[in-house]
Amino acid sequence: MNLLNGTAFLRLENAVKAAEMRQQVISNNVANADTPNFKRSELLFEELLKQEMGGSKERITGVRTNSKHIPIGPGQSAVPEARLVTDRTTAINNNGSNVDIDSEMALLAKNQLNYNFYIQQINHDVSMMRTAIGSA
Repeated sequence: MNLLNGTAFLRLENAVKAAEMRQQVISNNVANADTPNFKRSELLFEELLKQEMGGSKERITGVRTNSKHIPIGPGQSAVPEARLVTDRTTAINNNGSNVDIDSEMALLAKNQLNYNFYIQQINHDVSMMRTAIGSA
């Protein structure tokens, strides 16, 4: 059994790591909001995970009859890595910076809620495993 090494748990683990990295990226954006010509960055993870899991309905799922077969389709592939993207095309402020402090603070709050959810989900999964082990 791959309870803690399964794809679902690895997705949660990578989501927590992405939320931690996103916290740093957003904090960097906020810290440099008044820096001339600073361009904001953002971390992409959820969008990549959605694509990897088969966000479009046109994907076909393959059936694996042997563990050596190559996985095909949604839910069968590896967990994506978070990707840092810098927006160099816009300028919101007079100093050439494109950081909107209100938007960044809203993203920070959203990221904190996501992080809390991921941690609660991991705690729930581990708790369920402990319960199953204790009753066995």
